[in-house]
Amino acid sequence: MNLYPTLQAHIEKAQALPISEERGAIIQVLIDYIQKKFDQDQDINLNYICTHNSRRSQFSQIWGKVAAAYHGIDMNSFSGGVEVTAFNERAVESIKRFGFKVSKEGEGNPKYFVLYSDDEDPIVAFSKVYDDAANTPTGFAAIMTCSHADENCPFIPGAEARIPVRYKDPKAFDDTDQEAEKYDERSLQIASEMLFVFSKIKK
Repeated sequence: MNLYPTLQAHIEKAQALPISEERGAIIQVLIDYIQKKFDQDQDINLNYICTHNSRRSQFSQIWGKVAAAYHGIDMNSFSGGVEVTAFNERAVESIKRFGFKVSKEGEGNPKYFVLYSDDEDPIVAFSKVYDDAANTPTGFAAIMTCSHADENCPFIPGAEARIPVRYKDPKAFDDTDQEAEKYDERSLQIASEMLFVFSKIKK
């Protein structure tokens, strides 16, 4: 797999970030889930969920897929929310800065086609509810990426596991001079943790 050069550089930067003991304990649950599915030769389906499916869950879907591909693991990456909004344009600009190639189709709640390599199919990213037809209906782990969705969705139909991996919302910095920095900071953290997760899967 030939990653785009700017993206490859950001992946190397993400891999160099330390994982704290606290965060390590949180994502170990995800590692264990993936390892079990891998060992049993079952499909690995991860649905990253936050309230609006606009920022953190989109970053997670994208970086989860890239991290799995980077480490040679077949994984189906999805995302969803409890409300439909749109893939936030600030988050889209952040992934562009990281070296992804992005094309857009439609308005309002457009579909974005996110490429990380010319050798791979694009990741299709748009805001949707977690049980949208684009997502697998059963046999998946619900990865809860925000506290609001985690606390207000006590039951996710079809999920065989529910794993909280919460991230702070970069939305708090919208329209400030720190906006781009904070979106990139969150994206890099998610990249770092997803790369760490898939690096720990024993083949």
